[in-house]
Amino acid sequence: MTILIEQPEFEVGIDERNKVPIDDNELVLDGGFVVPETMPDGGFVTPHTNPFGHTFRDYHVESERQKGVEEFYRTNHINHTVDFVRRMREEYGKLKRVEMSIWECCELLNEFVDESDPDLDEPQIQHLLQTAEAIRKDYPDEDWLHLTALIHDLGKVLLHPAFGELPQWAVVGDTFPVGCAFDESIVHHKYFRENPDYRNPSYNTKYGIYSEGCGLHNVLMSWGHDDYIYLVAKENSSTLPSAGLFIIRYHSFYALHRADAYKHLMNEEDIENLKWLKIFNKYDLYSKSKVRIDVEKVKPYYLSLIKKYFPAKLKW
Repeated sequence: MTILIEQPEFEVGIDERNKVPIDDNELVLDGGFVVPETMPDGGFVTPHTNPFGHTFRDYHVESERQKGVEEFYRTNHINHTVDFVRRMREEYGKLKRVEMSIWECCELLNEFVDESDPDLDEPQIQHLLQTAEAIRKDYPDEDWLHLTALIHDLGKVLLHPAFGELPQWAVVGDTFPVGCAFDESIVHHKYFRENPDYRNPSYNTKYGIYSEGCGLHNVLMSWGHDDYIYLVAKENSSTLPSAGLFIIRYHSFYALHRADAYKHLMNEEDIENLKWLKIFNKYDLYSKSKVRIDVEKVKPYYLSLIKKYFPAKLKW
């Protein structure tokens, strides 16, 4: 069975970069583009276009999907309240729906076809493996990072009937804190005005229900696939390092790792982990291959990592 996911399209336009020759037998970071110079804080400037000739994460230019994308974020921003997030975390934190291994979840997720991603026209398992293998090539000694890349999107199984078949606005898209003011860097910020928390004096200030340096682990994030797979990993006693769990939970938190918002809530551990998240992010968004990964060839390696960092069966 194939389930079509109509996620919002992500694009952003920045200065154009020239393409470089591509070896069809090699994994290529940034889909054949010159990797921009790394900035002092570990972030980097994205290329202007993806391998299909489109721009990345531009929510303001005219496009065929723009109305659908905007409607997605309108619904997302109106519904993500403190109460909603707490209910979802309580319900899905029970982990009572399914018992299966990490690899079984990879295969289940492969039933989904993401028709909205302008940078990806491969099955989900190919995206996971292309990201993981690109990181493995550049960071061969960080096996925890290879596995983190493999599993970071597994929370999208929330779209599957066995997991409640949640609506798209409750599974995908950029994430952000609730319980404090919504930063203006969040895409389509204007729709937060219709969110009940927007005018709640307990939630609409800079700190809201939080305090300076409280640590992001104490901050409620908008609900979605990021927070779900984070809960699954944590509650099943994964031995991934804190940087791995940080990447899993915050890889869609663009207001933080692209706009530097909400840093006043971070503690010292968050600051260190953010460095790894910024490294991971470029591979997640721009790691592309002209050939598919041979799943059976690399499967034993990733099964060994799963065995190292996770129990054989997990509660979901």
